[in-house]
Amino acid sequence: MNGTAKTLHIVRWTWVCGFALIALSVPYLARAGVDHVDVTERKPFQHGKIFPGIGTYEEIHGHAWFKLDPNSKANSRIVDLKYAPRDHEGLVEFSADFVLVRPTKAIDSTLLYDVNNRGHQVTDSFNFGLDLNKKPPFVDTGFLQRNGFTVLASAWQWDVKPENADDHPLVFTPPTATDHGRTITGKVANEFTVEKPADTASFVGIDGRAYAAAIADDASAVLTQRAHPDDPRIAVGRDLWHFVATTDKQPPTEIALKGGFKPGLIYELTYTARDPYVVGAGLASIRDLLSWFRTHPFAGLPPPRHVLLFGASQTGRLITQMLYDGFDVDEQNKLVFDGALSLVAGSGRGSFNHRFAFPTRAANLVVDRDYPTDLFPFTTARERDSITGKTGSLLAHARDANGKAPKLFLVNKSTEFWGRSASLLQTTPDGGADVSEDPNTRRYLLTGIQHFLSPSPTRESTVNCSDPIDDLPTLRALLIDLDRWVRNGSAPPADAYPTLANGTLVTAMQYAQIFPKGIGLTPPSNPFVPERLDFGARFDSQGLVDRLPPKHGQPYSVLVPKPDTDGTDIAGLRPIEVSVPLGTYTGWNPSNAATGFDWAFDRFEGSFQPFARTEAERASSGDPRPSLAVRYKSRADFIEQTQAAANKAVAAHQLLPEDVNAVVAAQGAFYDRIMVHSPSDLSCKYLWPIKFP
Repeated sequence: MNGTAKTLHIVRWTWVCGFALIALSVPYLARAGVDHVDVTERKPFQHGKIFPGIGTYEEIHGHAWFKLDPNSKANSRIVDLKYAPRDHEGLVEFSADFVLVRPTKAIDSTLLYDVNNRGHQVTDSFNFGLDLNKKPPFVDTGFLQRNGFTVLASAWQWDVKPENADDHPLVFTPPTATDHGRTITGKVANEFTVEKPADTASFVGIDGRAYAAAIADDASAVLTQRAHPDDPRIAVGRDLWHFVATTDKQPPTEIALKGGFKPGLIYELTYTARDPYVVGAGLASIRDLLSWFRTHPFAGLPPPRHVLLFGASQTGRLITQMLYDGFDVDEQNKLVFDGALSLVAGSGRGSFNHRFAFPTRAANLVVDRDYPTDLFPFTTARERDSITGKTGSLLAHARDANGKAPKLFLVNKSTEFWGRSASLLQTTPDGGADVSEDPNTRRYLLTGIQHFLSPSPTRESTVNCSDPIDDLPTLRALLIDLDRWVRNGSAPPADAYPTLANGTLVTAMQYAQIFPKGIGLTPPSNPFVPERLDFGARFDSQGLVDRLPPKHGQPYSVLVPKPDTDGTDIAGLRPIEVSVPLGTYTGWNPSNAATGFDWAFDRFEGSFQPFARTEAERASSGDPRPSLAVRYKSRADFIEQTQAAANKAVAAHQLLPEDVNAVVAAQGAFYDRIMVHSPSDLSCKYLWPIKFP
């Protein structure tokens, strides 16, 4: 192509689902990017439901074809792209499925790109709501559609396995790298644990797939076990285990062990793999699809004026990886998205753009600590690592031709400070000083909330009941704040993140000393602390892992939010549940003895412990926290205080007016359940507004 004009067939229209589709093509001047788009299905969204002020929506499924120029500067950071097969123009071709949900008429709609998590869309959660008059009380509020958002998702990740026959995740098929036609091999390591004794176990990540072994049932493969991450690896005899053959023509993802796998042990399988994928092409596909959609009319409607990204957990880290690698800027050196909300990503990036990368992997307290997840730099402003002498910023490659980077919300919850080293977004690597941020970045802690809501009637694998705060009312407000900031420059809420300067970041030891005693919760002493890892001389420059496992250097310094006198974190955006509390909410929850890892805490769960109902009950248990009877004169007083806190949150743009009644009603119902719940009942059913079997 090389700058010559060509005709790009935007859509190869067909007759689908009763829609008469018209064939279109437009001249397109480009060296690479989206080559063409096929529409495979087009249908009314939610059976043609009309959303007030917006109208109807439609759902379009399609297939986008990409061509990347390995010689383009914009693609220089894609590891192994130069080893991918090329077409007659010298370009690397691949494709990805996408799903688009949009208004059927032209409006000023913001395109919200859903960085789907392991093939499943995450923005759907914005529509989730509670209606206590319904059974079950979970409803689709249509929030995104009522606010006119267009939602786009596409496949970007290769190592995704459907959970069941009815599961159809978005799965990406990247190009395979070869060395001028010769097979590329390299060692891969796979850490895993089991929840209960088992004869077979999966050695891949969450819902993951594996790289094929260079030699089937590789005799030189090594299985090790150890009790703690820092313990020496003990090899398991090769005659005691074997790969389990698959029936879907995919490489094996399970192994069988004589005598079985046991909880409480960390297993690691290392073998020589073949045919590494060009995993970074998935990031480039997001970049180029967004560039195309924001510059081309599609199926009768004009392109969107504004584009936002939303990602949670794994895909929140993908957003920071895209920024670090400059995939927010297209080949014309223009931003492809105007803003992004990265949720519960912690401080890290991920295994997204190196040879033999595994996107499903993320380091935590127990496993996967030897994967390239927590890599310097961590902040959006320039910082220096005093140990290595390195300097850098997440946004060093993220600026367009005018020096502009996207507006960015980095949103974490209390759990990420304990399990995902979220303090490193705020401090120097040694934890000695606060680091400033880029002017277009905001950092928020959602106080007292765990990684994700997980309603359960029991404590399952943890010591305490789960933290029951629903984060979605706050997230909906933040999404609207980000959209307004991008659209018209309306200032979003100021940073709400713990800092050293105001004394709200402390060590885990200090936290334990401050945390109230005798309330039925015992804090952990060991937050996840990532280490400086050395993967070999070629990793930083070429994305090649020469040292496996990596050499461990000095740990970074991790701090946690300071607790208040009730034990809930002081700093952050305090949701209504924390502003007018019914108990203590923490970001940690110890694993129970049955897991075999009672020295650790659960990677996703927080804890909740209600206040005593009366002063007599409080005195009997020795609880130092004031009882509900002291805090609130009556139920009516509690509701009045809750309503006042909700109104204050609305004024601060931390809660939407439409969510006030539901939040207040939910808190009133929770108050009622606590008041009839006996402290001797160790069940967790009372936390949730649903009836369990």
